[in-house]
Amino acid sequence: MISYLSKNFSFMSEPKKKKSALREWLDALLFAVVAASIIRWLLLEPFTIPTGSMEKSLLVGDFLFVSKMHYGARFPMTPLQVPLTHQKIWGTDSDSYVEWIKLPYWRLPGFSSIKRNDVVVFNYPEELEHPADLRTNYIKRAVGVPGDIIEIERTQVQINGKPADDPELMQFSYDVMTNKSLSAAFFDRFGINPDSFFAFRDNSGYMVSTTPEVARQLQESAEVDRVNLRLDRQGYGDPRIFPDGDYFGWNKDYMGPIEIPAKGWTISINEETMAKYARTIQHYERLKDVRVEGNKLFIDGQEVQSYTFRQNYYFMMGDNRHDSLDSRYWGFVPEDHVVGKAWFLWLSLDKHKSMFSKIRWNRIFKGIE
Repeated sequence: MISYLSKNFSFMSEPKKKKSALREWLDALLFAVVAASIIRWLLLEPFTIPTGSMEKSLLVGDFLFVSKMHYGARFPMTPLQVPLTHQKIWGTDSDSYVEWIKLPYWRLPGFSSIKRNDVVVFNYPEELEHPADLRTNYIKRAVGVPGDIIEIERTQVQINGKPADDPELMQFSYDVMTNKSLSAAFFDRFGINPDSFFAFRDNSGYMVSTTPEVARQLQESAEVDRVNLRLDRQGYGDPRIFPDGDYFGWNKDYMGPIEIPAKGWTISINEETMAKYARTIQHYERLKDVRVEGNKLFIDGQEVQSYTFRQNYYFMMGDNRHDSLDSRYWGFVPEDHVVGKAWFLWLSLDKHKSMFSKIRWNRIFKGIE
């Protein structure tokens, strides 16, 4: 009897079998993926600046963190997706998601709402071939919030009839006229990188993207004859401009007035409102059956005489005002496309430099304003 109990006790006290190295590695990898996915969704997500549309406020080669906490983390609307991907599986042209399940838009409470001049990351609204939460990420400045009436007069943004607060380092395009050949080193003295200027074919000068203050300094330079702001003519309708620049006679430098839709705002359906808001209602209001015929709006097969917006919208512009595809071209940004607030830089690399001079040390851990 004692021998039998001893055998059983010995069996019960045997240590658990140790995990193999492969199993431990897979467990650690799984934990890292889950933890990174939660942090990326709920708290912070890293981004990089690929284009010059926000220069000089944000530079090509800036690496930043975007806060999901400020405006509240957005729950995934397309949940069946390969972790830590966006549209495509790494290194392939295969979609990283399937749309078998689609969830309604919902966001956790945030620290604040979007305020004028916040720098915001959002999904590019025009990319209708992808789900809203998986469209390409853009970064711009929110110059107008829901209910604002926005107008642009000779490049100056007007909000509700008053000049808006301009970004400190806002840029425009200028014609720098000179009969001399100006080197990259010349432009570098003024903080103008090689991507921000090019020579005219007739060698009469250069097109330069820079701030008004630097343009003034260029005008005072002995090498330059004159500097002219590149400006569209008032009344000239640019068909690329939202919602129909040709119809309204609007362009990138003269636009509006147009009111930014707010949740709960009701409009009457007529020629003007359909010209301004039909596309927004059709594509971003999450209506199952909606169509526009001329100046008439049909929802669920029934013609309606008025429409009440279901969500808030924002007007986003790049700080490099003459080199930015933004709300002037493709319209309002819906609230359900907002990803988060650009918070701070953690690294900045200048592709035109080499070795240690490549790192822009003065931009590391710099807050974004």
